[in-house]
Amino acid sequence: MAVIKVEIRSGAYYDSIILMQLQRSLADQPGIIDAGVVMGTNANKEVLAQSGMLVSEAEIAGADDLLIVVHGNDETSAQAALEKVDELVSSRRSHAGEKDYRPHSMETAGKMLPDAQWVLVSVPGRYAAGVARQAISLNKHVFLYSDNVSLEDEISLKQEAAQKGLLVMGPDCGTAIVNGIGLGFANNVRKGPIGIVAASGTGLQQVSVRIHQMGSGITYALGTGGRDLSEAVHAITALQGLDLLARDPDTKVIVLVSKPPSPIVADALVKAARSVGKPVVVNFIGYATASRRVDNIFFATTFDEAAELAIRLINSSDDFNVEPDISKFAPGQQYLRGLFSGGTLQYEALLILQHYLPVVYSNAPLDKRNKLGDSLVSKDHTVIDLGEDEFTVGRLHPMMDNDLRIRRLEKEAADPKVAVILLDVVLGYGAHGDPASELAPAIAASIQKAKDAGRHLEVVAIVCGTDGDPQGMENQIKMLKDSGARIETSNDAAARYVGRLLQAIERSIQPVAKPTMKQVDLEMFKKPLAGINVGLESFADSLTKQGAQVIHVDWKPMAGSNERLVNILERMRKK
Repeated sequence: MAVIKVEIRSGAYYDSIILMQLQRSLADQPGIIDAGVVMGTNANKEVLAQSGMLVSEAEIAGADDLLIVVHGNDETSAQAALEKVDELVSSRRSHAGEKDYRPHSMETAGKMLPDAQWVLVSVPGRYAAGVARQAISLNKHVFLYSDNVSLEDEISLKQEAAQKGLLVMGPDCGTAIVNGIGLGFANNVRKGPIGIVAASGTGLQQVSVRIHQMGSGITYALGTGGRDLSEAVHAITALQGLDLLARDPDTKVIVLVSKPPSPIVADALVKAARSVGKPVVVNFIGYATASRRVDNIFFATTFDEAAELAIRLINSSDDFNVEPDISKFAPGQQYLRGLFSGGTLQYEALLILQHYLPVVYSNAPLDKRNKLGDSLVSKDHTVIDLGEDEFTVGRLHPMMDNDLRIRRLEKEAADPKVAVILLDVVLGYGAHGDPASELAPAIAASIQKAKDAGRHLEVVAIVCGTDGDPQGMENQIKMLKDSGARIETSNDAAARYVGRLLQAIERSIQPVAKPTMKQVDLEMFKKPLAGINVGLESFADSLTKQGAQVIHVDWKPMAGSNERLVNILERMRKK
């Protein structure tokens, strides 16, 4: 008759790989129907219950107890299987090279391998923060695979590490590539000019393998853990990784990948990425953006698109380090005034400018909170749609009549705080027959008056038309250029130029505060990887197979898993 036998070993600790292999070995024993070898957590007991093996003797096991359950065809088979547990464990360890000495502490491992820069942590979550904190105290970077680490511990670990110029990748960080060596679950990806920072394990793997499959490779792929881009953690590791890749001369393109991030943190990370001077591909799942590109930032919606964009940008001819010349502006000049006749052109300009300017006021704003109280009076950065109904009652549309716009141009140009005026000139059938003949003199006069007052007025005109339009596009452009205006035929290009110019002025007035965290040592990253492994033995085996130096610590919970004693010992260690 079938029987279930149970054995509970208090305080015994084996990593999950050994438990899995032991369970399979027991299940393969003669006369055994099924077996379970787990730590006695509630979740593991529920799994046993689903298999019909949670008998009353097993229910008393605690979370720190090793619970062994065998379901045999008879009493003799079940008992024989239990009696083979120690033999199976010993066999497993001898095959794994247990004959080699393994230190029991991280400090001893560090003395055995003084070049170790990393500690890989994959112990149960309730112990992981303590192990990671110990690694930081030894000035090691941490690859924290363990999950079930509290948010408070994650924040404190990352803040402590950042102050020392160390990375904490995780918790729940499944993968990374450092100097050609894969950590955790990692693919064999060739080296190349693309760096990745990812708050998504399989996302990092998919982008990196697609880059490899498309013929390129990776400098570094840095995991952050899934919560890094939450508001609470605020991208501590992602920002460190971005800074590291920005300083690395071998990294030509950076890719940022994340599961749905906090919109506030995503915005902050993108803002930081815009100052790195390299092309950055952003693939944040669910992150809404109206633009596919903002300066050096290129937005992708899929992993394949991110990989393709990154490869395409390796040899980009764009110089992302060029800063606009703002020396010609007088002190106090800082604002934009946009005077549009085309409502949709105005709307697109607002969409683009929101990536550069904190607030843009308008009579037709994107956000109702930014609506002008009086459309005839501009405020700070202002972009007006002169084709709105309020301006066309009793008068022609501004695409046909320039009078209202010329009056507003003269008024805005006289404001000593205005630096840039942006306007559109729409050609084609039905529009004004020769708009430049009226606008060009007004622009030239406004620029001259500003010059006479010791100021520089930048006027940017978007000419929307073709060489077949009745106004003669070439001649329209010539007249506007001769007036001193900068001409663009792309609304997108004009708005981005204006945005970069005004952003540079804003930075000169209010310099961006530099982060206080210590930078990660780039030269250390370029050394051959050496690490200390605490937890899953398979991670140490993986590093060895890749040619990295590694010491595996024969780790067991301190104080027999008594959390109160663990905390006391940890405090004593710090003293």
